[in-house]
Amino acid sequence: MADRRIYNPNFIPLLVNARANAALGAAGAWDAAPIEFPVAGMAEMTAHVTYDEAPAGPGGSVDFQIQVSPYAVVAQVPAGGIEWESMSLYQTGAVVGGADSASLLQHEIITFDPTVATAQTIAFGPLALNGAERVRIRARESGAVANPGNCQIEVTLR
Repeated sequence: MADRRIYNPNFIPLLVNARANAALGAAGAWDAAPIEFPVAGMAEMTAHVTYDEAPAGPGGSVDFQIQVSPYAVVAQVPAGGIEWESMSLYQTGAVVGGADSASLLQHEIITFDPTVATAQTIAFGPLALNGAERVRIRARESGAVANPGNCQIEVTLR
């Protein structure tokens, strides 16, 4: 019998709740145990970050950091290995004839400073997953650290 599978370029994306809607940690502390989720076989992700400074009052903002792991499970991490890596920010150096270029690479922390005092959502991405096995997104209050706002993060995987 002939193979009659239909190629569908419009793959239905998966939606993952990466952080439940709750108050951020006190004193600007990062989430103690960010939710991790498998992404093996996925090509890209978009983070949908909702932040509400209203519970805390004006002046709030949220930092979030996307971390990836090349390991499917903790047991695969070699002795002395690093389980979680931060996504990076890359800036190319100036190109000048007859000279090498120096580019800058560093860990990336994203700050969302809303324009209104009520809940507001942004989409960050799409971001290439580049063979990652797992992802987690940690968050912290970076504005009104004495009165943290609420944050929820959902992720669309494709």
